[in-house]
Amino acid sequence: MKLPLALLSALLLSSAAAQTVPLKHDEGTATVKKDPQRIVVMDEEALGWLAALGLSERVVGLGSTYFSPGDLVGGRIKPEVLKSGFYGRVRLNNPAYIGDWQAPNLETLTALRPDLIVRLTWQGNQNYDKLSKIAPTAGYQEGAAGFWQRGLRDLARVFGRQAQAERVIKQVADVNRANARKLLAAGVFRKYPKVVVVAPFAGGSNWLYTDVRLIPDLRALGFKDGLKPKETTLGVGSAISDEALLGLDKKTLVVLFPPGGKYNGADAFLKTPVGQRLKDQSVLYVPEAFSPYSGPLVSVRNSNDLTRLILEKVK
Repeated sequence: MKLPLALLSALLLSSAAAQTVPLKHDEGTATVKKDPQRIVVMDEEALGWLAALGLSERVVGLGSTYFSPGDLVGGRIKPEVLKSGFYGRVRLNNPAYIGDWQAPNLETLTALRPDLIVRLTWQGNQNYDKLSKIAPTAGYQEGAAGFWQRGLRDLARVFGRQAQAERVIKQVADVNRANARKLLAAGVFRKYPKVVVVAPFAGGSNWLYTDVRLIPDLRALGFKDGLKPKETTLGVGSAISDEALLGLDKKTLVVLFPPGGKYNGADAFLKTPVGQRLKDQSVLYVPEAFSPYSGPLVSVRNSNDLTRLILEKVK
């Protein structure tokens, strides 16, 4: 029996829809086929989400701003690099290097035939239209509240791993609660009820993180904000002057959180008059090589390592 054309079309559309997931993200809406096998991540943050869901082996292309020419060979990331730092903690299957978020190699991306592209984004970020022509692209704004939890949950729907996402999110909260109790019992908050996170960059400039990049983890541990600037850039933080740093009171813990690789200016900062003035109330927290700034895997490491460093500080 032949089905009416309208009914046949409706059945075909319904079947296609059942095989896809609509993904509303911070740059628009993408229609992604369920359980994609070939994924490109534009940064380590997106990689961390996939790794938390047990999917990092499906990453065929990786973007990063960390690499120097010595980290690459023939357009690919050297095997020893993929075993280092954060990369060594996740399972990667020799992904191609697709450039950084500012200037991705669109030819390389196209040749990889990805089913999905995932990236961090912010106001004024480029290339979304170009990326979307290659594959469905989802972007999540770093400055948005709870952005990594949202990104993780959205991706979990695409891959049918919602229960795993909730376990991961709960694990982060449980680790923070346990460490908060340790800090409270040790009297840390009597000495340092407040905290600031300062990123010292090579070249002498310093940045205050106010909304993302370590500060949410410290809030979850029980600290209050030691300084809130009137304006921030891209919802991340703002430049901070030497005068503002010198104005911090003695009950504010200063967590020095330098950027990775060649941008790390922590050693130089600690030798400056400001660094020397703040030395007794500072802890230096260096991220592991190739680490994302945020995400579930990083938050667990941040919570445990910061708790250890702070407890050592107040002994």
